[in-house]
Amino acid sequence: MAGLAVTACGHTAGEDGTAAPTSGVASPSVPSDTSSATSSEAPKPTECRTGSLTWTLVLLPTKSSSRRDALLTAVNNGPKTCVFAGYPGLSVHNGKANSIEGVGHGHPKPVTLRKGAGVTVDLQYTPRSAKGAGDYCVKEGEALVSAPHNPDRERTNVPVVDTHHAAAEIDACGDSISLSLPHHTTTPATTTR
Repeated sequence: MAGLAVTACGHTAGEDGTAAPTSGVASPSVPSDTSSATSSEAPKPTECRTGSLTWTLVLLPTKSSSRRDALLTAVNNGPKTCVFAGYPGLSVHNGKANSIEGVGHGHPKPVTLRKGAGVTVDLQYTPRSAKGAGDYCVKEGEALVSAPHNPDRERTNVPVVDTHHAAAEIDACGDSISLSLPHHTTTPATTTR
């Protein structure tokens, strides 16, 4: 005769004598947190790597004689989603001599980049022609950049271009180039077929 017998501790015994938990009653010997055993959870994205990003550095038209602006953009071309978690590394050199580094202000929130998505950092610096610019200046047509938290040895050269994609130069003076908080790049909507 088939049936179930109720046993102690909220378990039921089946026909084969093995214990099975009753519905709605948690067994004290079985942990109730099973989140670590869930196989359907997606793995968290890893941090972006310099080599999996396509970089552009665009010098913007002059609006002020005391300040120049540029945009540094990185697009995820890697196979997986990654997280851009911090400020990028940025350095403009005069050959192997003088250099001016990019310095961020504030605490950026991580930006998740799916494949094809981009992040932009606004740059501001003092041009050589500005009043009181000082004599510590660098002039270069490219910059060394890297993803946040990547080692310096992974930095890559990015050419400076103007808004018409023609070659341009950063001619910066002072202690640093100011970096804004990284933000998602606005891209036009794409149509899929």
